[in-house]
Amino acid sequence: MRTKSLKKNKINVITLGCSKNTYDSEVLMGQLKANGKEVVHEEEGNIVVINTCGFIDNAKEESVNTILEYVDKKEQGLVDKVFVTGCLSERYRPDLEKEIPDVDQYFGTTELPLLLKALGADYKHELLGERLTTTPKNYAYLKIAEGCDRPCSFCAIPLMRGKHVSQSIEKLVKEAEGLAKNGVKELILIAQDLTYYGLDLYKKRNLAELLENLVKVDGIEWIRLHYAFPSGFPMDVLDVMKREPKICNYIDIPLQHISDDILKSMKRGTTKEKTTKLLQEFRERVPGMAIRTTLIVGYPGETQADFEILRDWVQEMKFERLGCFTYSHEENTGAYVLVDDVPQEVKQARAAEIMDLQSQISWDLNQEKIGHTFKCVIDRKEGQYFIGRTEFDSPDVDNEVLVDASKYYLKTGDFVNLKIIDATEFDLYAEPI
Repeated sequence: MRTKSLKKNKINVITLGCSKNTYDSEVLMGQLKANGKEVVHEEEGNIVVINTCGFIDNAKEESVNTILEYVDKKEQGLVDKVFVTGCLSERYRPDLEKEIPDVDQYFGTTELPLLLKALGADYKHELLGERLTTTPKNYAYLKIAEGCDRPCSFCAIPLMRGKHVSQSIEKLVKEAEGLAKNGVKELILIAQDLTYYGLDLYKKRNLAELLENLVKVDGIEWIRLHYAFPSGFPMDVLDVMKREPKICNYIDIPLQHISDDILKSMKRGTTKEKTTKLLQEFRERVPGMAIRTTLIVGYPGETQADFEILRDWVQEMKFERLGCFTYSHEENTGAYVLVDDVPQEVKQARAAEIMDLQSQISWDLNQEKIGHTFKCVIDRKEGQYFIGRTEFDSPDVDNEVLVDASKYYLKTGDFVNLKIIDATEFDLYAEPI
């Protein structure tokens, strides 16, 4: 007589895309663990959940390739089931079901209870804010809002994430307290649009009040702001940032472009003059602030003159941190009706020119740090170095501080004072003092 296999399922969650997806995977994993399920992040497991990104072409390609890889493993008998969730699934589910039918089930961005049910688990409301974090234990993302109400013509996020919905201050404080109890020392606040926070719940932009509540959480030493929008930015946030030592003098504010013609077509609701004035005010009110931005080159109709306006402005503004992307023509966005008329090689060349320029700016700014001492957090040990960050650097995207592990011993998760002894464009070399 055949006996039923008692093999226990192990669920492997794979995260693609941005920090908001990381957060969603952590919530899913927290729910699964509370249901008594064995769950891992990007390790071996016989049931696979792929949390996809559908933002731009490269991200979509990576998501599709990952799905195909695990469908192939399923056919080989290496995994039993493959589930797909996240932005790509939200946006292209009918196409995916048709093109890759061997996936067991597809889920959108708001279907967590249904996904859990498919995995043999129940959605537990009492777990609100509890997650199984996948980041190094000293920092975690805190998603303060979902969705976006902005009309940016190039962006597909509202199609995948819906309208802006803020989380309440009480819920976020409770979540922060739970993270702090688990050893988290740095909160990275994320949303599609931090600037809009609170308008739906409190009828006013309420990021400053949220920050004033979060700084009271014991154990949290740094609070970092990601993804602010330039139009309508609540200036009282700068007062809190200057007053409260826990709030990093850092802001990530994606500006996308600066030519007035392109900004207008992008429906950004601002101008070169207004944006420049805003950034000058940032620097005047919070001296020493690190401003991170991202730019898009090759948007439909971007002329060489538009690009030169952008390039010259980058040279003038000297951003501490900057990333540059080539425009991706996304269906169902406002810009999709425009002709994608900038050749791919021109897009690539313009992006490379901006990044070359930024490399030099970053080199110059880093040379100025030599001889100075900074409070740093140690994230990890890699090879012969302990790797940390200053308050002016976010994980994965910004500069890192390297300390020779053959000479010094540092503990990951600790804050230490490090003196900068050398610097390249994107790395600082330091020793403890």
